[in-house]
Amino acid sequence: MVIQDLITIHSIDLNLEASTKDEAIHALARILDKNQAISSFEGFIQDVYEREVMTSTGIGYGIAIPHAKSKFVTKPSVIFARHDTGIPFDAMDGKDAKLFFMIAMPEDGTQSHLKVLAMLSRKLMHRDYRDALMDAKTKEEVLSLLYTMD
Repeated sequence: MVIQDLITIHSIDLNLEASTKDEAIHALARILDKNQAISSFEGFIQDVYEREVMTSTGIGYGIAIPHAKSKFVTKPSVIFARHDTGIPFDAMDGKDAKLFFMIAMPEDGTQSHLKVLAMLSRKLMHRDYRDALMDAKTKEEVLSLLYTMD
């Protein structure tokens, strides 16, 4: 599975309207719902929160990657959103998250789930890449940057 299979122009929000972790998670999941990638908004949200209980998906460097393997995922997907000022997300480094990736995989998608997490983590550790995502002016620019992950 490659990133091009998981994210489209309709999976990108350059002006995330949220001020809390909960609002951000819900906003990202609403995009999945709008894209018909999940069969139950509430069921998927519950699965995301069950994952968050284990440890926060605020990974630091201004990045949050809330994710879930869920029986409610009908189409494996990645959602990208950006928040210009940042949202507290219980990150290990204490920094607010500005770049958000929500990964939605079916319950049986363990290998794909891990592959996407690793791919995102590797690329996002580079400051230049994070800066480019923050500076991108259009969804098309973001999509082009994301497609360089593979």
